[in-house]
Amino acid sequence: MLGLTIEGGASRTVYSCGIMDVLLEENIIADYVNGVSAGIAFGVSYCSGQIGRNLTLATEFMNRKEYSGVKHFFNPKNRSFYNMDYVYDEVPNKELPFDFEKFAEFKGEVIATVTNVRTGKAEYLPVPRDDRKFTYLRASCALPLMFPEIEINGEKYLDGGVADSIPYMQAIKAGCDKNIIILSRPKDYIKTPESASRLAEFVYRKNPEFCEALRTRAERYNQTIAEIKRLKKEGKVFVFTPKSTFNVGRTEGDPVKLKRLYDHGYKHAKWALDDLKRYLAK
Repeated sequence: MLGLTIEGGASRTVYSCGIMDVLLEENIIADYVNGVSAGIAFGVSYCSGQIGRNLTLATEFMNRKEYSGVKHFFNPKNRSFYNMDYVYDEVPNKELPFDFEKFAEFKGEVIATVTNVRTGKAEYLPVPRDDRKFTYLRASCALPLMFPEIEINGEKYLDGGVADSIPYMQAIKAGCDKNIIILSRPKDYIKTPESASRLAEFVYRKNPEFCEALRTRAERYNQTIAEIKRLKKEGKVFVFTPKSTFNVGRTEGDPVKLKRLYDHGYKHAKWALDDLKRYLAK
């Protein structure tokens, strides 16, 4: 079985989109796709087989005022930097159609990693194939402070990266003996506590387990990266890491910068293709 794990990173995850398009062109289809935040938000277009859809989304939609902006955060019906009904409903259902039929036909598992606000633990939720408003994707992408909590089956969830930024172990537990991991940070990146962490801990103070996950996130992230590097060295996983993110920030909307990052991912995948095929053929 082949697992594909896609790290989040909001706009930085556009690097992954170039890689996934090459995988589709080469008919390299994973049996288990697990993404965090933007990783799964972009990953579903890989599962629906729509080459180039994510590039169009990044370069033609992500810079629109309807897509994101501070004004959307102050809308009491939205309370997010992103205009959620536009991003997860209007765009995939009307303006840039998502192929729900092909998505339903995808034979592999599609998993959205989320963080349970009550427990502070990661949960790995199968993405419903018929949810045309992408509730599970909203939950996985719901960055603390920038999104409201997303309720699913009576539980409230936020960004999966809080509890498990790179959930490759879930693919291994699911039985994947080959694993492709796409990271969104350069290999020398070391995560440090975020400047807004104290504010986040105050806002979510009624959920101490979630606050603990926020406090330990950087340390756990760095431990995960160290483990991935070890597995890569042993030839047990195949890892894509950007050489640079070209100053693309979390909320970047500049189509020129995003196209450059996409191209970097696409060219990287083409360059590494022979090595990837040898890894898969072992």
